[in-house]
Amino acid sequence: MAKVLILTGDAVEALEVFYPYYRLLEEEHEVTIASPTRKKIQTVIHDFVPKMETFTEKLGYGLEAHAAFSEINPAEYDGMIIPGGRAPEYIRMEKEVPAIVSHFFEHNKPVGAICHAALVFSVIPDSVKNLSMTAFTTCKPEVESTGAQYVSNPLHVDGNLVSAHAWPDLPGFMKEFLSKLK
Repeated sequence: MAKVLILTGDAVEALEVFYPYYRLLEEEHEVTIASPTRKKIQTVIHDFVPKMETFTEKLGYGLEAHAAFSEINPAEYDGMIIPGGRAPEYIRMEKEVPAIVSHFFEHNKPVGAICHAALVFSVIPDSVKNLSMTAFTTCKPEVESTGAQYVSNPLHVDGNLVSAHAWPDLPGFMKEFLSKLK
């Protein structure tokens, strides 16, 4: 049994947090959902509608954060997942996030990053420089600004980093992440 951290906050894409959370529990891993503060976070649902050039956003289910970022000691965890949605855009600004995320790269622990999660890497460019990864297509400039190579495939693995475009890629994403966790 591994101990996995899910790093997120309000406006996390519902499928990208719930699917990994329950999949990890199903495999009998211990999971901690952390956000800026201990609270019930608000998830959102992103979808595409005809004739609209970007996605829509609706409120999703609430989800309890088990811990605040300030309570997290990354050394206690075997792997980490960062779901997408809008949460990565603002959680990257929290003072604890760079040290938490960098730890997983420094110690070669599995990191799962899906959709907009790549935005978090903008605050730790030295950790991801020279890696290749995928992300939601609109995150390509942020990926490249870190010195990483953007890959257009919907799922990509480079070392300890498993990355995916968006929620439709969750089955392959979790399969790869779980294989890295073993």
